[in-house]
Amino acid sequence: MALPKLETPTYEMEVPSTKEKVKFRPFLVKEQKMLMIAQESKDPNMMANAMCDLIESCCENIKEVEKMPTFDIEYMFLQLRAVSVGSEIELEMLCQDDNVTKVPVKIDLGEIKVSELPNHKKEIMITDKIGMTFKYPTMVDIAKYGKEGMSAVDTTFGVIQDCLQNIFDDNEVYDEMSQKELQDFIEQMTTEQFEKVQEFFDTMPKLRHTVDVKNPNTGVVNKVHLEGMQTFLA
Repeated sequence: MALPKLETPTYEMEVPSTKEKVKFRPFLVKEQKMLMIAQESKDPNMMANAMCDLIESCCENIKEVEKMPTFDIEYMFLQLRAVSVGSEIELEMLCQDDNVTKVPVKIDLGEIKVSELPNHKKEIMITDKIGMTFKYPTMVDIAKYGKEGMSAVDTTFGVIQDCLQNIFDDNEVYDEMSQKELQDFIEQMTTEQFEKVQEFFDTMPKLRHTVDVKNPNTGVVNKVHLEGMQTFLA
């Protein structure tokens, strides 16, 4: 006699970058096992692949997840985690008024949203006539630079190159360049010009959430700003 088939509930969420409504189901025990194996491996590529596979398996009509912006993937994963494991997590928050006291705080993952900071632009003007157009990094892009031993310089130049769509001036758009050409171009920038490039990544859409944390020792209420998926799953 065949065992009864278990029914899986269906939910709906909105993909941040496209505002598309997507139906999804909780991940199953076999899928959670694969995710745990990836987490235990400490391998960024394995973890990225597991998250992408999980989203494709649990969400309807979602393909090529690895090409989606990281903030889409992180948001969708948190939604899956909320309905599969539980929407409430507890984190220890450091009170910034004394930088010593830690307070346990419960957070509802359903309240975590993707937001961008004011004045965010994909097109960055580094001079009056020369600009750079960027795209958002994908999970695969980020995973490449999470390897142990990779320098901060290599990571910075690597992410910029992966996310750069083109360089343009009044006369032409340059969308084909070697890594050496790009590196030479960036190294010619002033500090102020390079900060404009970094501003794209600092202000881009990310998982962001602010928590009020009261220090029991001083009575001061601290506003703690959380950013990125890892802060919510620490």
